[in-house]
Amino acid sequence: MSELIQVQRDGFIATVTLNRHENLNAITLAMWRQLTNEIEALSFDDTLRCIIIRGAGEKAFSSGCDIAEFSQLRANRQQGIEYGIAMHTAAATLAACPVPLVAQIHGICIGGGLEIASLCDIRICGESSRFGVPLKHLGVAMAYPELTSIIRLTGADVALEILLEGRIFDAQEAKDKRLVTRIVPDAQVEAEALLAAKRIADGAPLVARWHKKFVRRLSDPGAITQDEYLECFDCFDTDDYRNGYSSFLEKKKPAFAGK
Repeated sequence: MSELIQVQRDGFIATVTLNRHENLNAITLAMWRQLTNEIEALSFDDTLRCIIIRGAGEKAFSSGCDIAEFSQLRANRQQGIEYGIAMHTAAATLAACPVPLVAQIHGICIGGGLEIASLCDIRICGESSRFGVPLKHLGVAMAYPELTSIIRLTGADVALEILLEGRIFDAQEAKDKRLVTRIVPDAQVEAEALLAAKRIADGAPLVARWHKKFVRRLSDPGAITQDEYLECFDCFDTDDYRNGYSSFLEKKKPAFAGK
């Protein structure tokens, strides 16, 4: 089980890999649970500045949930609830992660794989990548927690189009639907994702986390509280702020410490 989700660390950047290359990185119930544990652990690491999420190999980010398990682990309503809780807990953990997330999308990205990618802050795919949610062919409904991240990106009408038609569509259509933020040649996906992660890691890490928090908060229709408003100015009491503006004036690159 420990090898189904691999985590590698290189300085300020961690890479989380869905590691079932021979199965197009289809996600098992055990993988959903392990993904929760790994992302939760990374979320508490204050030294981390970016997380790249990818599938093993270059054929698929993920082909979705492993259908081979359904007859044993998702065979009825009660099992569906238990399986759903594992999926939705992983999704909630990704959504709550304060560390910027970059999805490195090679090849196929459908169903549960698309759900994971849609929870990332930057989504980079190759020109030959394919997307979709063909659940109508399985008789499976996408639950409210799964719909949230996709609707946040596409809007309700486009999300419904994706679900009702169940088509598999190309990278350009995915970008038009706002499911991806950047398309690059297939051979450049890994390099572009790493470059994006390095750009993030080079900046002030507290600011990256604040920006992620503030943007997510604005999707909530509730009024911004006074405390939330005042948090926008906490940056001015950080060492990174003083380092940032003094380095700018001295025409040198700042070395941010996250303090």
